[in-house]
Amino acid sequence: TVKDLLELLPEHDLPEHLKSKPCKRCVVVGSGGVLHGLELGDLLNQFDIVIRLNDAPVQGYTDHVGNKTTIRMTYPEGAPLSEQEYPPSSLFLAVLFKRVDFNWLQAMLKNETL
Repeated sequence: TVKDLLELLPEHDLPEHLKSKPCKRCVVVGSGGVLHGLELGDLLNQFDIVIRLNDAPVQGYTDHVGNKTTIRMTYPEGAPLSEQEYPPSSLFLAVLFKRVDFNWLQAMLKNETL
């Protein structure tokens, strides 16, 4: 199943703009809300790579969490519903481990109803 799904994906490797990117300073921004009120957005934007977890929103919270997203990493059920949370230059990384996750990926790739 995994092999068949990988064949449907447009890319099997990191995009070139991420392969060549220096990863000197990376930060992982979670979705727990602990940053709210700390106004660390400008500081977080200074990192070379910003990895955001799950459906933590950026829009409306940029003063606190920044607006840079290099990689959005999530389980399918934790994926943001808003298109605004998927910048065109960022990479979406789905963490698949349950059978239903692979069903989700197949439905997404084949434009099927899940």
